[in-house]
Amino acid sequence: MLQIEIKKELFKQCEDFVNNRLQTVEDIISSNRKALHSETKSSAGDKHETGRAMLQLEMEKAGQQLYGITQMKTILAKIDISKTSEVAHLGSLIETNSANYFLSISAGQFTIKGNNYFAISVSSPIGKLLLGKRISDTFVFNGNQIQITNIQ
Repeated sequence: MLQIEIKKELFKQCEDFVNNRLQTVEDIISSNRKALHSETKSSAGDKHETGRAMLQLEMEKAGQQLYGITQMKTILAKIDISKTSEVAHLGSLIETNSANYFLSISAGQFTIKGNNYFAISVSSPIGKLLLGKRISDTFVFNGNQIQITNIQ
């Protein structure tokens, strides 16, 4: 499989990851809205208010998650997978002597054609170390000396 095809597949999987998270958060928000609107004042009083407060906290948490998802979509929109460079940048596929990385969003590990790739953010600890590096550059991460073998 060509490097560009791997980048396309990684990008697609990152998009799917974001869209799945978006759907989950939207479902939570919708469910909480329905619960908030269906809450009626009961004779329990304080119990009712506690339930509403808990739902409100859940709504705020979901709102924060929605903001994070929006940021991920913005980052993905900036990626041009056809762009190649000798310097690691947003959208680069970076192969090292220990692992393979796709500088994009923090979406975890994906397996393509039997090879593992980690979709990582440029603001993650390893992403910060990789950004701006070139082929043959080395760096230390978690006490391990890692060498970059290829950048696409």
